[in-house]
Amino acid sequence: MPEFEYEADTVLVTGALGSVGRWVVDRLADTGTHVVGVDLEHPDGTRPNAEFWTVDLSDHGLTRETIDQVGADAVVHLAAVADPVSNPDSRVFDNNVTSTYNVLTAAGRSGIDIVWTSSQAAYGTLFGQSAWTPAYLPIDEAHDCRPEDVYGLSKICGEEIAKTVARRDGISVTTIRPATIFGPHRTKRRPHGDDTDLSTDVTDGNFGSYVDVRDVARMVEAALASDHDGHETVLCVADENYLGQPTTEIVEASCGTLPDDCDLEGKQAALSNAKAADLLGWRPEYSTVDQHADAAEPDWV
Repeated sequence: MPEFEYEADTVLVTGALGSVGRWVVDRLADTGTHVVGVDLEHPDGTRPNAEFWTVDLSDHGLTRETIDQVGADAVVHLAAVADPVSNPDSRVFDNNVTSTYNVLTAAGRSGIDIVWTSSQAAYGTLFGQSAWTPAYLPIDEAHDCRPEDVYGLSKICGEEIAKTVARRDGISVTTIRPATIFGPHRTKRRPHGDDTDLSTDVTDGNFGSYVDVRDVARMVEAALASDHDGHETVLCVADENYLGQPTTEIVEASCGTLPDDCDLEGKQAALSNAKAADLLGWRPEYSTVDQHADAAEPDWV
């Protein structure tokens, strides 16, 4: 029995072999859901309750044909080029925007509900060159998005596509904005509080916010189970920062100041997960304090 009960018998998952997709495939397949995983390659092994298709999602015709032929009850779109540092900007933008347009519009035209992943980069927190100071803390889904990098920009374009599809086709679309994603075998070690040098350990504008990959998979399941109408954006983030220091001190070390509107306590994450609790009934289950290093990685990839 799934933690979050949903009615979809077949779910199509794009980016199924990726660092997040493999965990989503496992979680959904473990509940008995038939998963159709889509990626550019086939996995090395097989997975009960799952089949895998090789599809270039930048091809609109192939994408539409795949969604029509699979006949899924829901689509989970995770495929993206997520590294703007070692990829040309045009590759990141063209791939992410085109594939998101193709997948979401095809699903929408077929009346299929959608869950997909945007990113905290939409705020401008990760790859921008300018100093980034939030207007208020904690940051929620309504905070201004002002990306300077191509990855964050591609996600903003994707969010506008999601809103358009939900509005035009009358389907439910859940946009998930994960914080930095860690996993049980690639988790960045949390520094001890008394050893953390905030002048060097704080390297981006999310102020140590993170989420475990298994909690991302749980949120996908929660979104599939949700009965909300239209488009909703939801942050996916752990309760605390991973740097082990008071979050206000981390913000001051990064920004030089705090916004006037600041309501943070202790090590509370700078990104808010309140809406996820209210809308989806989701709370984070994993933390860097308890890394669950004995968790098995999907072995079929």
